[in-house]
Amino acid sequence: MHLRLEKTGPVARLLIDRPEARNAINMAMWESFPALIADAEHDPAIRVLELRAAEGAGAFSAGADIKEMLANSSDMAWRDANQAEINRVQSELARVNLPTVAFINGDCIGGGCGLALACDIRVATKRARFGITPGKLGLVYPLHDVKLLVDLVGPGQAKRILYTAELIDAEEALWIGLVEFLAESADDLIEKILANSTFSAVENKRFVRRVLDGQHEDDSETLGIFAAAFTREDFAEGSRAFVEKRKPKF
Repeated sequence: MHLRLEKTGPVARLLIDRPEARNAINMAMWESFPALIADAEHDPAIRVLELRAAEGAGAFSAGADIKEMLANSSDMAWRDANQAEINRVQSELARVNLPTVAFINGDCIGGGCGLALACDIRVATKRARFGITPGKLGLVYPLHDVKLLVDLVGPGQAKRILYTAELIDAEEALWIGLVEFLAESADDLIEKILANSTFSAVENKRFVRRVLDGQHEDDSETLGIFAAAFTREDFAEGSRAFVEKRKPKF
């Protein structure tokens, strides 16, 4: 099984495990992603989703399975189905109602980089390298993924990454905003997320997505979400903990 979900307490880990192909993602794997994402999202015990390579896999992901792509390059129906699956995975991962963290320890290329871009926060080790390489094949990157890239690094750096198709190291990725942290593990970040309200994290995630998609002013829905938060148990617990000078228990 090249893709699997493992749950430990409130954390679900979506593991890419195809070491013989440097974690290249084939059609069957793209098709498996949505059910695993939904499994984590709909489990009430799960509060954070981490995307990472399985232990010993080497690369985070070398990207889409180029050998499979070349074998099907003349099959328009297969190409269309493959692109639809990739777009579906990227959209659902970017919008899943959980905080998401990508932990990158090794090469993160092409479609693999797209998966990392679709997560909320990226943590990389110094061994990580990043690249988006369709330019080497005369192809283009999906528009949704280009938007995710531009949202993170801005249009200039996005164009440089896409035009040159070069690999950049973790230090440079941090400097340009492609990753948020350099660390040997995402565990500390995840613990900090878990210390706070998951309701707050999910609604703030939705608000950030609205801003990235072009909304700049409150509407009746966002005002309603803001007001309703004061009636929830999370606010009651958070305010009690503040008054009692203790950590809240969400």
